[in-house]
Amino acid sequence: EVQLVESGGGLVQPGGSLRLSCAASGFTFSSYAMSWVRQAPGKGLEWVSAINSGGGSTSYVDSVKGRFTISRDNAKNTLYLQMNSLKPEDTAVYYCAKDRTSRREYDYWGQGTQVTVSS
Repeated sequence: EVQLVESGGGLVQPGGSLRLSCAASGFTFSSYAMSWVRQAPGKGLEWVSAINSGGGSTSYVDSVKGRFTISRDNAKNTLYLQMNSLKPEDTAVYYCAKDRTSRREYDYWGQGTQVTVSS
């Protein structure tokens, strides 16, 4: 059974940092690209960042470039999102997602972790 379990969310002041983790199990983690996707209150899903299976290629939505860093540890079956210089508009539920085809076609999602940026 595929499982994706996010952790690391919380309440942080503007300008602060958080590191999200996504523990994966039930599939060969090192064979799949992965993404982080978020959903702000009252809004639709927004793709945030992606990383290829080996970790050597990453991409980001423009609004987080230079502030967020996606990474993965294939030995630990874990995906990460380091978020720095957080802004109130980063407030959302953050989901990790398994990319079935490496073309952002997701077949499994985690339960999400809440990130709230507020003073």
